[in-house]
Amino acid sequence: MSSVLNFSLISLVVTLAVMARILLRPNRVPASRVAWLVVVSALPVFGIVAYLLLGEVNIGRRRAARVREALALMPVYEGGGTEEIVPERYRNLCQLGHSVSGFWPVGGNTGRLLPDSNATIDAMVADIDAAKLHVHLLFYIWLADNNGCKMIEALKRAAARGVTCRVMVDDVGSRALTRSQHWAAMREAGIKVKSGLAIGNPLLRIFTSRIDLRNHRKIVVIDGTITYCGSQNCADPEFRVKARYAPWVDAMVRFEGPIAYQNQLLFAGDWMAGVKEDLSNLLGQPAAPADSTAMPAQVIGTGPTVRYSAMQEVFQSLLFAARREIVITTPYYVPDDALQSALCATAYRGVDTTIIFPAHNDSWIVGWASRSYYADLLAAGVKIHEYVGGLLHTKALTVDGEIMLIGSANMDRRSMELNYENNILVYDRELTEAMLARQRDYIAKSRHVTRQQVERWSLPRRLLNNTVATLGPLF
Repeated sequence: MSSVLNFSLISLVVTLAVMARILLRPNRVPASRVAWLVVVSALPVFGIVAYLLLGEVNIGRRRAARVREALALMPVYEGGGTEEIVPERYRNLCQLGHSVSGFWPVGGNTGRLLPDSNATIDAMVADIDAAKLHVHLLFYIWLADNNGCKMIEALKRAAARGVTCRVMVDDVGSRALTRSQHWAAMREAGIKVKSGLAIGNPLLRIFTSRIDLRNHRKIVVIDGTITYCGSQNCADPEFRVKARYAPWVDAMVRFEGPIAYQNQLLFAGDWMAGVKEDLSNLLGQPAAPADSTAMPAQVIGTGPTVRYSAMQEVFQSLLFAARREIVITTPYYVPDDALQSALCATAYRGVDTTIIFPAHNDSWIVGWASRSYYADLLAAGVKIHEYVGGLLHTKALTVDGEIMLIGSANMDRRSMELNYENNILVYDRELTEAMLARQRDYIAKSRHVTRQQVERWSLPRRLLNNTVATLGPLF
């Protein structure tokens, strides 16, 4: 009897200790705290284990130390200011972006929205084949398919002629590649490779850091003057690991100019945090552009070692900046209350607000959760379209046909709180119009979701959607 009593007391003490930790952890919104408290109190053993695995944003002391060491080696960035190259009404966005990554908008850039995924890979291969100094690549997912192998062969050719090639991939997203013969062949060819945020032994990792923090970035920098930014991983659009949802529909922009230096710094920070190699000698300040006002652009990199909720702040600020029209393309929409309210408020104040989702999501859980928000969005006047031509994977916002955000971040809790993401905010009407035209093409290939359709959803369907969405604050 005493052993049972002792076990009960120990269990109670541990449960209360975890509940106290939940209440004391910083940067937790009340809904998240309440959700975890309910789970831990109702299911003590399961809840405690779940909280230890998924409840805290913690990359581990060693990784945090390496990040600090890498940042200490980085040069002080002396980019352009905001006064002359960005319209006054957008300068608060500049300030917000600078507070996140330390980058001001820089002009003197050119940018081209590439037509499709295959054309993007072909353009990257051509740039790698023309590289003279170095090639830096970072992808969340890299598959050894047709496009993936084309990139590998281009890197081998570059390395053979003396170009320094550095490749970083996420340990989970690109696990098939890093465990294949291609990874070893790249290393043997002289390409420097690194699997980022390696899990190692999951049973041990849970005691030092959260195992599902991932590097979701997609960065390509060539010779420090060319960079790519967008949603595309290094893979065929058929995306054979999830072929039933294919084709993956992405958008990438090829930039040339000083903006490449900001992406270079972002890549270097990730690389030096994972590899004992000082790249500071590569990171000399770029030459001043001939036209310092052409296509101002600003890199915004977020992640678990950056200010909490920075990505959410960027999304909300763009919504509040819209005066006439905002069009959003995102495959994964699981917002918190503040972002959902901001999107509804944007429509309520008369802004023509449109959001485009994929009709069939590769994550059933996200698909169910996303649809739980439809009724409130539609009631506010938000136009919802579901793309039926494949899995719409593009992550982009266009505001008033004047500015755009493109990159890797989704409008879900993973991108806003857990993943490392990279985006570029562009203050250019011509490139924004090109992206807006692409979004209109998506709409033409979508089905329009109406309030009447949502109101006719069955009770079990609504129950499923709302139940899954309720679990959102846990993650």
